[in-house]
Amino acid sequence: MASTIIRMNNIVKRFYIGLPNELEILHGIDLTVERGEFIAIVGASGSGKSTFMNIIGALDRATQGSYDLDGTLIEEAKDVELSAIRNKKVGFVFQNFNLIPRTNALKNVELPMLYAGVPQRERTERAKELLRMVEMDDRMNHQPNELSGGQKQRVAIARAMANDPAVLLADEPTGALDSKTGRLVMDVFHTLHREHGKTIVLITHNATLAKETDRVLTMTDGMLYQAV
Repeated sequence: MASTIIRMNNIVKRFYIGLPNELEILHGIDLTVERGEFIAIVGASGSGKSTFMNIIGALDRATQGSYDLDGTLIEEAKDVELSAIRNKKVGFVFQNFNLIPRTNALKNVELPMLYAGVPQRERTERAKELLRMVEMDDRMNHQPNELSGGQKQRVAIARAMANDPAVLLADEPTGALDSKTGRLVMDVFHTLHREHGKTIVLITHNATLAKETDRVLTMTDGMLYQAV
């Protein structure tokens, strides 16, 4: 039976609060995502989707509203708790990969588990398993500068899966890739969704990719709408 993994009510985000140039970017957004769902949030530059992504990923807090992430109320979490919440509940995949240079693929995938206190032998075995899952086990000893863009992104996806997060949050994951390589990366997400039941939130400006997901939402001027 499906269960709700993201529940957001009346999410508002303002900057420069109390100043003459106070700016409201998000205007009371509601969002519910069920466990195992694959959704896309589509929006043009300036629509507010990056601000919203930061709140979904607990990288920033809403000015107003309630956010329940897999049973944790983010607005009630202390600042020192947010890092652990991000590390354990959210797996991030970014457009520019964000791999650690001069560190091989295996160690990059191990890193979130190191922060989580997973013993070395266990995290090494899990990292190898994840690299096999994304068909990068033959490149586990290669550093990022020895990998293609698509290979880097597959390593990044394996790293995002390291602590078995509640949600995979992918921010323009194919944006820096050519169409053929981007196709391979999207296929990895579909495998994680279908075969491993992962909940995935895809942030993109690419409407074609968005249509591959279970549900498409459109961000326009700081509001979120169900696509029709």
